[in-house]
Amino acid sequence: MKALTRTIFAALAMSAGAAHADTTFNAAVTSDYRYRGISQTRLQPALQGGADYVHASGWYAGAWASTIKWLDDAGGDGKLELDLYGGKRGQFAEGLSYDVGVLRYLYPGNELGRVAGFVNANTTEIYGQLGYGPAYVKYSHATTNLFGFVDSKDSGYLDIGANFDVGSGVTLQLHAGRQRVAHNSAASYTDWKVGASRAFGPATVTLAAIGTNADKSAYASPANGKFTGRTALQLTVGATF
Repeated sequence: MKALTRTIFAALAMSAGAAHADTTFNAAVTSDYRYRGISQTRLQPALQGGADYVHASGWYAGAWASTIKWLDDAGGDGKLELDLYGGKRGQFAEGLSYDVGVLRYLYPGNELGRVAGFVNANTTEIYGQLGYGPAYVKYSHATTNLFGFVDSKDSGYLDIGANFDVGSGVTLQLHAGRQRVAHNSAASYTDWKVGASRAFGPATVTLAAIGTNADKSAYASPANGKFTGRTALQLTVGATF
């Protein structure tokens, strides 16, 4: 995995002077940070932001961060999620796209491994995506333990969705996903999302309904017992610059 990461960034460095590249930044506030349908903030708001470097050759790298609550609630400390990623995207043919890469989830200062029944929360996944028009299918495969679950290496997440331009600047977002946690059927589940976004100048507003069929006992907040995968509306306001 370290070798793959070095390969990605070496390719970026070698091609940096050969063609045009863009760097963008993003920031957002959301009413509830949901990841794969599960709240990372105990059903409360989060602040988020990141940066992306995209080369004309299709290679890219980026970093993204969000405030979280679930690690503290589980007794493992850590109030921040930091994602580092890199890969390559492009087209096989007109309308048929691909995206492959590696993503490292880091939780600075987390001590989840000291909590009985858990291991360190830091996680690495490799992923591959195929897109056709507005639709896509993506698979992510964990090469480490997954988000603190014991003996969960080789877990996988299947993501199917589409983003449709429905006119008047509105994009309809449809998603269904299946999280398989290796050797832990009780923690495996399906999630879904139906949302709509619209740009207002530099800002984009997204309203979405999100839900899961996750086991309520497996995904109950240790802080207050609330089910973190329950169906709810999520409002997000973000900007890219």
